[in-house]
Amino acid sequence: MRELIAILRGITPPEAVRVTQALLDAGITRIEVPLNSPDPLDSISAMVATCGDRAQIGAGTVLDEAQVAQVAATGARLIVSPDCNPTVIAATRAAGMLSYPGVFTPTEAFAGVRAGATGLKLFPAFKLGADGLAALRAVLPRDCAVYAVGGVGPDDFGTWLRAGATGFGLGSALYAPGMSASEVGARARDIVTAWDACQ
Repeated sequence: MRELIAILRGITPPEAVRVTQALLDAGITRIEVPLNSPDPLDSISAMVATCGDRAQIGAGTVLDEAQVAQVAATGARLIVSPDCNPTVIAATRAAGMLSYPGVFTPTEAFAGVRAGATGLKLFPAFKLGADGLAALRAVLPRDCAVYAVGGVGPDDFGTWLRAGATGFGLGSALYAPGMSASEVGARARDIVTAWDACQ
């Protein structure tokens, strides 16, 4: 499984399954629908029902335990947050889902690790920079997965991987509201090609 998470902010239920299938065909198998998208739980439910056996599908911008429970009820498998909330992490893990809290500082990163996060979402990554990640990596546990999210695209993969990134969350570089499934698929193929070239 490639360490790439598609962030489909703004996607709507009628297009969710087509876009998900385009991503899977291109080789991206982790997908999140931020909860500030239109009717996000409907999109997630449809994606899980049709593609859940081939992908890790879940929600982003998850801020509290109630939202974790709502997402869990869809059969989704991952929870991504913009912040590091130990209560959200604990609820996610208790529900048997993967937890990716947003962090920026060493304090937040270690709070996420101690709370049992599956991996950390470094956000906004472009503000910290690859050199900042390298410094953070020097103190984080070796097996701690870190995903760079925000202002990072396929042209930067090599730099960030050398700095210690495990993978990437990709939003506007991959999807914007109104794009067709074929457009998303074309972008996804380019991103997968860039990822594979770095391996």
